[in-house]
Amino acid sequence: MAVSPTRARSRRHDPDALAVVGGRLCTGLVDLTSDLAALDGEGFWAVVLPFDGAPVCARFGRVRPARPWPGPAWAGPAPDRWSTSLDEAAFTAGVRTIREEIAAGDVYQVNLTRRLRAPLPTTTGSAGRGGVGGPQDVAALGAALAAGNPAPFSAVVRVPSAGLAVASASPERFLSRRGDRVWSSPIKGTAAAADGFLPKDRAENVMIVDLVRNDLGRVCEWGTVTVPALMEVESHPGLHHLVSTVEGRLRPGLGWADAVAATFPPGSVTGAPKEAALRSIRRLEPVARGIYCGAVGWVDADRDEGDLNVAIRTFWIEEGDLHLGTGGGITWDSTPEGEWEETELKARNLLRVAAGAAGAAR
Repeated sequence: MAVSPTRARSRRHDPDALAVVGGRLCTGLVDLTSDLAALDGEGFWAVVLPFDGAPVCARFGRVRPARPWPGPAWAGPAPDRWSTSLDEAAFTAGVRTIREEIAAGDVYQVNLTRRLRAPLPTTTGSAGRGGVGGPQDVAALGAALAAGNPAPFSAVVRVPSAGLAVASASPERFLSRRGDRVWSSPIKGTAAAADGFLPKDRAENVMIVDLVRNDLGRVCEWGTVTVPALMEVESHPGLHHLVSTVEGRLRPGLGWADAVAATFPPGSVTGAPKEAALRSIRRLEPVARGIYCGAVGWVDADRDEGDLNVAIRTFWIEEGDLHLGTGGGITWDSTPEGEWEETELKARNLLRVAAGAAGAAR
């Protein structure tokens, strides 16, 4: 599941490629690569790092402020059309298994997730063209999310030649960089009310903060890794989160590829210790996560800066279906029923938005 940069690189004519990242609209694809070292070269890049799969780094020649979506409104599947990779019985059984692993001392926390999937309506052929055009254009879904589930790290990346159609409403920063300064803001702890956090939520957050400190310490100058914010409450549509920030200074000579290799996959969506948590994830989750729980964002190589989100609250189109992941961190204090309900809470508003106006009416 770790990112393995390669040197594969191509220049493609792909007039339908676009990205909306960091408040910018990017068009005119000029370069496509899975080599993360390219992010320390030149130009403006949209970046997608799947949890499972090769990175996609797309350099665009035209970058300007984002504008309102000019196309048809999104039309997606009704909320009752979605299936899940783990039903309630299987998911709660997974929670119990993780608690047994914690009791045995094998792991402290594991992020257990499930993938939701629904066929796109067949009123347009756009899904078969990589989410391009008409009311099922992934850019239209991005616009719907911006209105119905606004998020600080939202992103749309559409590269048909790479089979990529992603719309993210992520509230979480995975990795940001300004020069040699790098920082991460893991989310751990979710509640329906701002005063509804449990001791379990705070324990989750502290564990992952320690993990992220260790990850950044692998590439940062000795003594520069600090925690300027711990367990601050952030409010988002329909729920609230505990958010911490960990930052440091990159060692001389290190760049994006090094920073990502040290920190990916994000600790908030794996668990602690990370390698033990990843083994549990492979045993308990019946399908690969794909883009979910990876990262989406942008890098301006000319300015030596960028922002990558954690690809939660993130949709993608694949083989004519729309996909969405949902999950949560399991600790000893977790209850199977409570964790299932948290996954439902996280998905509820997103499924409503993804239905579009016609789907919501149904």
